[in-house]
Amino acid sequence: MSKAAIGRKLGLHQATIRKLVSARSADDVVAKSLQRVHIVDPYVGHLHRRWNEGVRNATQLYREIQQLGYPGGELAVQRHLRRYRTGRGHAPAVGPKPPSVRDATAWIMTNPEHLRDEDADKLHRLRERDAELDRLTGHVRKFATMMTGLHGDRLEDWIADAEQDTLAPLASFARNLRRDLDAVRNGLTLPYSSGAVEGNVNRLKMLKRQMFGRANLDLLRKRVLLAR
Repeated sequence: MSKAAIGRKLGLHQATIRKLVSARSADDVVAKSLQRVHIVDPYVGHLHRRWNEGVRNATQLYREIQQLGYPGGELAVQRHLRRYRTGRGHAPAVGPKPPSVRDATAWIMTNPEHLRDEDADKLHRLRERDAELDRLTGHVRKFATMMTGLHGDRLEDWIADAEQDTLAPLASFARNLRRDLDAVRNGLTLPYSSGAVEGNVNRLKMLKRQMFGRANLDLLRKRVLLAR
């Protein structure tokens, strides 16, 4: 079939058909589509249910979800319903919404002991479906254990494992740690931190901003030395 015929058959714009046809793999188009949030998305469940009950009037459905808090216009609802006006006219069953990048990142970065059971289960299912995400989670948690438990003696082994993995951004991060390996190892081993220094730097900046254009260096020096 031609691209125009495919577009008519599926109810999609020709530009969308061209993008899909020219994609080298499904990953080129699926990844972004999964994360795209549409204004109608929170009300899709209601629209699907009412459509399958036989309600086909877009204006009526628009008014119904408007009462539920829908903030958009009727045109967006019409566009969403257009895909159901072919074939038997039944909308598919609503599947689970994929997690956002922010959600998945938060689950990976959170201490497993502090994760809610629901989120831990979602992360477990993600790791089962994606081997790279599973390995990434393992690397992140090992690094977090080093950092919170002051196990700097494990740093070189962690860097070697990360460099041998196929996760390019993680391997790049690991290689950059070697540029100042002693400092990083000390930071992950010793109980000291630069918190006190950073606090004094912030205090100095605050005093400087308070006095900008209003006093000279002599007064600033006295405030720095005498302020508590």
